[in-house]
Amino acid sequence: MRLLVTGGAGYIGSVVARRLVESGHTVTLIDDLSKGHREAAGECELVVGDIGDSRLVSELLAGRRIEAVIHLAASSLVGESVQDPSLYYRNNLVRSLALLDVLLERGVGRLVFSSTAAVYGEPIALPIDESHPTRPTNPYGETKLALETALRWYHAAHGLSSVALRYFNAAGATPDGTLGEVHDPETHLVPNVLRAALGSEPVPVFGTDYQTPDGTAVRDYIHILDLADAHVRALERLEVEGGASAFNLGNGSGFSVLQVIEAARRVTGKPIPIRKAPRRPGDPETLVASSDKAREELRWEPKFPDLESIIETAWKFLRAHPKGYNQ
Repeated sequence: MRLLVTGGAGYIGSVVARRLVESGHTVTLIDDLSKGHREAAGECELVVGDIGDSRLVSELLAGRRIEAVIHLAASSLVGESVQDPSLYYRNNLVRSLALLDVLLERGVGRLVFSSTAAVYGEPIALPIDESHPTRPTNPYGETKLALETALRWYHAAHGLSSVALRYFNAAGATPDGTLGEVHDPETHLVPNVLRAALGSEPVPVFGTDYQTPDGTAVRDYIHILDLADAHVRALERLEVEGGASAFNLGNGSGFSVLQVIEAARRVTGKPIPIRKAPRRPGDPETLVASSDKAREELRWEPKFPDLESIIETAWKFLRAHPKGYNQ
């Protein structure tokens, strides 16, 4: 199938694109490189541009005879979304709606959408399944949920079929050490813990008084290759079944901040200093997914369920790219 991947030079997008190529698809990437990296595009064609540029996207869809879109382009920092909600509504919702309208114009009827566990907000039951109430606590989650809602209405009105994949905590890197996380600033726990192992500042531990076994927040970590595989399976679903559906993607197991740090100490053999810090506003105590629906309907099964294997791949990537790509 001929595919367009938005945000395809980013952390998740680049790994998804590689997995799609390995599955036999022809992949074109579009990325404005504000967060992505040209080097991460690999052998895929990379078009540098804005998904909100309807003329450019329309020409791409027609010129490459695109049959489906994998939509990952978005702003994704929770704290930033609270400070600058306008940016998130423009980038995540307005530009995405412009993309949907171009898909309709060009007759492209299938979309796989990168959503987030942030659509749920504070959990009222664990593990979180897709029937859990969606009550986002920040503009990032709100804008993702708004587009999920739009996708349901676009299907009802226009027949656009979609699968929304609600990621929990993406982590890890490709096992060959070539693709991984390079963010500026880096806000994710695993790469920050590993940077501390290389001798950077101590890892801040935000909150040590949660009602968890060790007092630190618990999260569900999902390996980037398992996320990528879910996109392939979602695309396969859209080839045989329409609709507008949503699936959680997580391991179904939670690990605390201190457990992640201790696992990283074992993997790296480094002491990894920490710095205790107050809780961050809006940080839920525990977020753990039920991915039963994805397992049953997408026939998806995580291949990297244990924390140490996730960290090992991230550590290999960081040692190969201590200052980012081509550095």
